[in-house]
Amino acid sequence: MMAGVHASESVSGHLLNPIIAASPAQDATQIAGLNNNDATVLPPTGTRAYLDISAAAFAHGHPVYGAEGVYTNGRYMDHGSPWTGSSSRDNSAERSHGGVNTPCGIMKDGSKQRQVRQKKTVSFSSMPNDRKINSTAACMAFMMEGCEMKKVRSNSRMYNRYFLLDPDMHWLRWEPSKKDSEKAKLEIKSIKEVRLGKKTPVLRSNGLSDQFPDECAFSIIYGDNYESLDLVASTADVVSTWVMGLRYLVSYGRHMVDVVEPSQPSLRTSWIGSVFELADMERNGHIDLFRATQIIKGLNPGMKESRIELKFKELQKAKDQYGEDIDMETFVEAYCELCTRPEIFFLLVQFSSNKEYLDSKDLMLFVEVEQGMEGVTEDMCRGIVQKYEPSAEGREKASLSIDGFTHYLLSSECHIFDPQHKRVCQDMSQPLSHYYINSSHNASLLEDHFWGSSDISSYIRALKMGCRSLEVIVWNGPDNEPVVYVGNSVASQLALCKVLDIINQYAFESSEYPLILCLVTHCCIPQQRVMAQHMKKILGDKLYLDAPSSEDHYLPSPEELKGKILLKGKRLPPNYPESEGEVTDEEEGLEMSRRVGADDKDHLNGLGCKRLRLCKELSDLVSLCKSVQFRDFDISKRDQKYWEMCSFNEVDANRFANEFPEDFVCYNKRFLSRVYPTPMRIDASNMNPQDFWKCGCQIVAMNYQTPGLMMDLNLGWFRQNGNCGYVLRPAIMREEVSYFSANARESLPGVSAQLLHIKVISGQNLPKPRGSAAKGDVVEPYIYAEIHGIPADCAEQRTKTVSQNGDNPVFDESFEFQINLPELAALRFVVLDDDYIGDEFIGQYTIPFECLQPGYRHIPLQSLTGEFLPNCTLFVHVAITNRRGGGKAHKRGLSVRKGKKAREYTSSKTTGIKVVDELFRASTQPLREATDLRENVQNAMVSFKELCGLTPAANMKQCILTVSTWLMNSERALRVTVDLSQAYPTMEAQGPVPELLRKVLNAYDMMIQTSRTLIESADVVYSKLTQAQRAGLDFHVDLHRIGAKEGLKGRKLQKAMESYAWNITVLKGQADLLKHAKSEALDTLRQIHCATQSCGLSKNGATSPQLQHYPLQAQAQSQTQPQPQPQAQPLSQHLAEPQPEAQPQLQAQPQLQAQLHTQPHPLTQRPSLPPLPPQPPQYRAAGSHDAISENETASDGSC
Repeated sequence: MMAGVHASESVSGHLLNPIIAASPAQDATQIAGLNNNDATVLPPTGTRAYLDISAAAFAHGHPVYGAEGVYTNGRYMDHGSPWTGSSSRDNSAERSHGGVNTPCGIMKDGSKQRQVRQKKTVSFSSMPNDRKINSTAACMAFMMEGCEMKKVRSNSRMYNRYFLLDPDMHWLRWEPSKKDSEKAKLEIKSIKEVRLGKKTPVLRSNGLSDQFPDECAFSIIYGDNYESLDLVASTADVVSTWVMGLRYLVSYGRHMVDVVEPSQPSLRTSWIGSVFELADMERNGHIDLFRATQIIKGLNPGMKESRIELKFKELQKAKDQYGEDIDMETFVEAYCELCTRPEIFFLLVQFSSNKEYLDSKDLMLFVEVEQGMEGVTEDMCRGIVQKYEPSAEGREKASLSIDGFTHYLLSSECHIFDPQHKRVCQDMSQPLSHYYINSSHNASLLEDHFWGSSDISSYIRALKMGCRSLEVIVWNGPDNEPVVYVGNSVASQLALCKVLDIINQYAFESSEYPLILCLVTHCCIPQQRVMAQHMKKILGDKLYLDAPSSEDHYLPSPEELKGKILLKGKRLPPNYPESEGEVTDEEEGLEMSRRVGADDKDHLNGLGCKRLRLCKELSDLVSLCKSVQFRDFDISKRDQKYWEMCSFNEVDANRFANEFPEDFVCYNKRFLSRVYPTPMRIDASNMNPQDFWKCGCQIVAMNYQTPGLMMDLNLGWFRQNGNCGYVLRPAIMREEVSYFSANARESLPGVSAQLLHIKVISGQNLPKPRGSAAKGDVVEPYIYAEIHGIPADCAEQRTKTVSQNGDNPVFDESFEFQINLPELAALRFVVLDDDYIGDEFIGQYTIPFECLQPGYRHIPLQSLTGEFLPNCTLFVHVAITNRRGGGKAHKRGLSVRKGKKAREYTSSKTTGIKVVDELFRASTQPLREATDLRENVQNAMVSFKELCGLTPAANMKQCILTVSTWLMNSERALRVTVDLSQAYPTMEAQGPVPELLRKVLNAYDMMIQTSRTLIESADVVYSKLTQAQRAGLDFHVDLHRIGAKEGLKGRKLQKAMESYAWNITVLKGQADLLKHAKSEALDTLRQIHCATQSCGLSKNGATSPQLQHYPLQAQAQSQTQPQPQPQAQPLSQHLAEPQPEAQPQLQAQPQLQAQLHTQPHPLTQRPSLPPLPPQPPQYRAAGSHDAISENETASDGSC
């Protein structure tokens, strides 16, 4: 609310209007509103500069308005399937035209159909607007007044009780009760901890887990025996207030802090009071209503003036004051009520050790523990304070007030998108067929195919948005000059030479990687020669004309083709003697020509086909992307050359994806394929690109001019690699010997499933839908969180509806998604209005799973046409964990106790070939050992976290911090230390400890023991798995012959090949998972060390990391010197060279200092990946992610 930050791509706007901005005081744009996306440092005189300019504006009759520039990605639209109505969340052009949409499933694989949505509303009646919690004083007042909550007993029964805080703030009481009134109370100083959510055995019990949401429960841990008082409130707001207030009292209750009537003004009230004094230039003790409104609006871009004025009038009425004059007390009170976001205030109090602000140590703890940043120092945190704290006093004292904390959380440093992915961060040396390529269909069109006109700006827009594949449809033009147009848009023809000029100018403005021009020719021979002349003259050296080498087996890499333009089109046979020849035109060009009256001659494989004449000059310009007719997968595998590519109609591609999913994936490992929309989409609607990405199709042509869900997915997806237009496909879809089905509906062999924990906390400044016909500005928002990916991952969750609040609606709802293939998953948030007429779409944001940053994050919302909505955000918490256990994910959460479900092991499949089956059968024991090593550690860690009162999504730093908090809040002299002198740190207790703490110590010991077993045993098991994988690969070339020799043929032989690929994938995947598990175990030890020293639990009292005993040195070496991996050579080269002996990558050594003394990285990023070594253009059984440095780095070692 204090600042609207909309991703780094958005453009900063000016706080002042253009007239006033011309004033000499140019630094006024950097006032306390912090509207700048780059988080400009607030100058000490920023507020004064703002007020001085606003005063000048009033003197000249010019009011000061808050405005912000908007970054536009270009106009685009989308519909759903051409055969069904669009989803109500598919913000298509139909809705802008008033079309009625039939609800349908967001996934086109048919895995589920959405039910007709029922309106769900909630009213925060227990927390009325006039009782908004914006300070600890308001929190205490609410608690003293009390409210009704449910008290949960250990027998799973719940009792309604009225809870309130004593006026002296020393006791918590409840009534009515069968107990004596003196027993129905709890002393505040006996409270050890306040837990938010279902984090005690009582609340996690099966009898209660589904009766109330997690956000409505909390527990008070008290007494020397750490007993729990478990409570359930009516709303999440009530829970937040009680938890915040009790935590505050636990921290400061012993220091006699007068929170209800503070004797000293806070940093915030002092600062906002000084703002008022600067505005009161006449020193009358008051300012007029209009000026007061403009000041608050200037400090809080996005806030409605009507809301500010209404608040002033409410406060004046309560004080029996009337008129247009606002005094300081009313101004300060209005600002605090309007500009305090309770959810952020609650977060600040949770981490503050200094009442109502964060010092540099508090901030360091928050950034390190909650935000997951590495290499954090107090100096960095002091820099954050200097950057975001609006008050000069706060900057001087290095203290971050609620306003500065809000500024920081809204800044680009707390954006949900990982800044590492804003640049090219993937290996670009793989063959071209290993990448998804951002592609446009009919780029010249502004609207639909029937009525739409062609425009040169459409090419510019597509290229600036990162498009790397453009379609150019060329026809005969007047005066022997070829022209470009689509379908019926003859009236708006574009000269080919002008189109080529634009392409030449903008081809590499947004990306330096190759551009593919899909040439569809409907010209006569003379005009074809003109086409060739234009291309050679205009595009010049940018055209890639090198003939493909018959010795190669794969296309060149994007890195090798930098700055080059490739032509996709028909080509005459090599060394063709004539100046022209005949070729077939079986692609979408024929479908387009049929719409304008041309006749087709015959059909091939269900696709239309006709003959056309092609001149040699144009043919010779086509090199690596020769268009050929697709017949079937067997023929392609046998005869197709790597430089030949096929185009698939959307309908045919869908049929192949459903009937031959494994074959389609294997086909796309070596060859490029292009999927284009069916001609039935005359409205230029879009297909779902995920339907074809899951099959490995590299080029899915999209109608950029049509916005909606499908374009949201496409544009969001290609942002993950610096928006360069190329995204590396998942390793399991690139390896030559691997098993992957596009229609997988369960966990994949060898891929570590992830659990995504999303808490949707609140929204800010949500506007009325643009196309809504409802009167007024009131919205009733609700949010859908959607996962798009393979069928096993497709899911959605919906929040409740917040009634009549678009300014700062609080949702406080948690969701959990299992992601089986993280590399192909995308998360989409869409905000809708439940009180709508005509249009319900408010905004959306789509982000690839790999780009998510953990912690508390703000999400900038985009409009229907892709613009970032000014100051419009969502506030969420993100956590990502490994899925616990070897079977299917639990329905809700990870709190189900281990042992209730038998462990499931990934096993090999029988091929029916005796010698091969014997080999894979021998690997059964190493596979079981790898699973046991990993899951024993996972289960031990979950048990330790649960006993600490945390969720499995918590990290080890949070666990150590919790134990430290228990010890600090204990009345008894408890002494627990961690011995860091040992290779594996032990947690020791001096003297007697409570039973709960004893269980925590035992769980910690079990976690360390299982981690040690994993670290010390992983190398041997890993070596066995890689050796089995290498031995299995030796059969790859001759497997078909061996199977036939043993009598397998037809379907049985095909099944044997699939089982063989499955087994190789399992061996490689389990080895990688074990390698990654060891890395995580080492990182856990590092976190324990860092957190122990930060919390003062170190036995030797060390104050700085001296990590000299953990076995990480070998891992540090392996990060800089990747070891060789087993490879499957191309069919012509396999077994041509002797294979080296298997080298285990994981080695346990007694030293790890090298791993932990690398340079700290910027606070705004997670550790960046080291440069990837160049890869040979062959398929590798171990994939491109075999080096430890890529995916399984523990950390940079900074504490």
